[in-house]
Amino acid sequence: MKLAERMVISFCGGVSASTAHTWTTLSGSGAHDVRVMTRKSIDDPGRPPGIVLSAATSFWLPVPPKRVFDFLRDEQSRNETIGGNQNNMLILQESCTDSTGSYVIYAPVDVIAMNLVLVGEDPDYVPILPSGFYILPDGPNGHGGELVEDGPGGSLLTVAFQILVDSAPNAKLSLGSVATVNNLIACTVERIKACVAANSA
Repeated sequence: MKLAERMVISFCGGVSASTAHTWTTLSGSGAHDVRVMTRKSIDDPGRPPGIVLSAATSFWLPVPPKRVFDFLRDEQSRNETIGGNQNNMLILQESCTDSTGSYVIYAPVDVIAMNLVLVGEDPDYVPILPSGFYILPDGPNGHGGELVEDGPGGSLLTVAFQILVDSAPNAKLSLGSVATVNNLIACTVERIKACVAANSA
């Protein structure tokens, strides 16, 4: 429970801009602007050491938020959109929804580290880099503000990734790393659009 809470806090902090960490907009080849930000992770037991690249974009889907939320929180759907699970890794996921919005946040966690947490070790020392989705309703909600499966509204979806691009904290960020993350975001957006459209048909 504590690890999941820390994951959500880390995700929100990792994709929030500040005066020290500002977003840069990339002029992408697609219809969506991708924003990127870098941070150095040094002496933080809860994050892997090195250069962390955060990337995010937002786009509209002609699908009600509940359907988008249900799709993204499903492990099989997530594997279709962002790739399968890595060896020796588990996926920790936290999701929440209400009438004002929803999120699905996840992070790969080393199996050995997760086993240590399960036997009572301190979860604050498990390095995680969460990624995830924010879903906001665009249009009217159901009766009493509840999310509905079908309806006239759509969804505004934000996709955000945090990726360790170099394990040396003093390394320079390469243009290749930025291009790779930009491509990852663009491919994820297209896969989500295609999968959600197919599930809505």
